Amino acid sequence: MNYKTQIKGRSLLTWLDWEPEEIRFLLDLSKNVKKESRRGKVKQRFAGKTLALLFEKRSTRTRCSFETAFGEEGGHPVNLSTADIQLGDKETIEDTARVLGRMFNAIQFRGFKQSTVETLAQFSGIPVYNGLTDNFHPTQALADIMTLEENFGRCEGKTLCFVGDGRNNVARSLMVICSKLGVHFTIITPRALCPDEGLIAKCAPFRAKSGARFRVTEDISGVIGADALYTDVWASMGEEDKKAERTALLSPYQVNSALMVKTGRTDTVFLHCLPAVRGEEVTPHILDGPQSLVWDQAENRKHTIKGIMLATLGCL
Repeated sequence: MNYKTQIKGRSLLTWLDWEPEEIRFLLDLSKNVKKESRRGKVKQRFAGKTLALLFEKRSTRTRCSFETAFGEEGGHPVNLSTADIQLGDKETIEDTARVLGRMFNAIQFRGFKQSTVETLAQFSGIPVYNGLTDNFHPTQALADIMTLEENFGRCEGKTLCFVGDGRNNVARSLMVICSKLGVHFTIITPRALCPDEGLIAKCAPFRAKSGARFRVTEDISGVIGADALYTDVWASMGEEDKKAERTALLSPYQVNSALMVKTGRTDTVFLHCLPAVRGEEVTPHILDGPQSLVWDQAENRKHTIKGIMLATLGCL
């Protein structure tokens, strides 16, 4: 199948509507992009193209990845915060989408509601990339899988454990992509923070096809045998008022030396989407230690985002 043709013009809002073979195509492309970067090859494949970067939430890795990936290939990224444009304020999101679709080749949105990025995709007529919403963080998940594969080889049959807030956008995105690609995925979280049953049900057919196993447990012993442990901040952006409550709930789930030892393996790696609150969800010893791949993850955000844009904009 010609995935170049199949993917061109697509938006990436979540991995739910992407086939495993399409995700694999993007992974392989991203690995090649990284090799090009290591060799110092820059091809100017986005020359003459423009990218609108819409931000409701602050960003380090997402913004830097999109701007540098697009700019170094000759494209022109334009950063637009809610202080710069009328996104859902004096102008409807639909109308903003129509206008941006006439002026840009693609849009990245990082903000709160999943419905916003879906509306942008529906009415702009150009590829739209979800740089993070309260529901999903698909570009992060692709970088996570790439990082796993750089360390272990093909991801199928590997076991990834997410320890922490099981409802957050990273855990949800990992659930989807692992279900598609045959990665065994465990969410270890208190009962109050379990992922919603609706998404679990949506992923069931994907798991049946790929052979991926999935479970949710409160028991920290769920980490035994894991290839990778993954965590995220205890209170996501927009939930700062819940910090004390989350700290009380999640303190027993901190990733520390004892938890890494509990896996029963010496080759278990540690992942985190960053930014990390050192001493809360993870101890500095683990974050900075030899088992940590977080800096590779951060770099791979750029390579995977460039791969996604190359494929969806037809610049291969």
